[in-house]
Amino acid sequence: MLDLLDITKSYPSRLGRRTIFRHFNLSIPAGCNAGLIGPNGAGKSTLMRLLGGLEQLDSGRIVTDQRISWPIGLTGGIQGSLTGRDNVRFVCHIHAATPDERREKVAFVQSFAGLGDAFDLPVKTYSSGMRSRLTFGLAMAFDFDLYLIDEVTAVGDASFRRKCQDMLQERLRHANVVYTSHNMGEIARLCNTVVLLRPGLPPVVYPDVQEGIAAYQALAPARPRTDTAAQASPA
Repeated sequence: MLDLLDITKSYPSRLGRRTIFRHFNLSIPAGCNAGLIGPNGAGKSTLMRLLGGLEQLDSGRIVTDQRISWPIGLTGGIQGSLTGRDNVRFVCHIHAATPDERREKVAFVQSFAGLGDAFDLPVKTYSSGMRSRLTFGLAMAFDFDLYLIDEVTAVGDASFRRKCQDMLQERLRHANVVYTSHNMGEIARLCNTVVLLRPGLPPVVYPDVQEGIAAYQALAPARPRTDTAAQASPA
């Protein structure tokens, strides 16, 4: 169960506060793999950061009985001054891992992320792809009830993408996901429910994934005709 109850979230800007969500309500039932889709500016990444605890609400409540991961694929949540190894150790400390569990998880992330010597360099020196490798491997090292994933399986070469996909499928045998992506093929493959976000409007939950994808695609502006018949001058 995951309920967002009357939440409001805004940010300061040069033109005053910019409100992303105002009295926003959403319920994601247990057992759902939810695809979070919508146009740019609808608040997808903001919602992921709120669910993962990286940002605070202005008002409202998020109520859940699930262990939720940090948002995998977003830039927040990793301390740039620490090395990749020390970030893993720090997260292990937060989750009260025993010394044996800590060694096991550090070894897992080091192997999975494939960062080589960079695992012992400050994360602020990493490329965005390297950070995503680290955050994905770190999240997969822990057993969560709900994984928050932001297009991370698009990172890296084909081999690493396949490794991410295989690992995620393994985790989803016993857990669920909120997945945001502009790749509708990935949404259809991973999700059994779609949540459509639209700027300034209430979310719409579609139990039929294809129906939700069609509703999202219908929001795209019509493309101009480029056929030569439309451009030809009348005789």
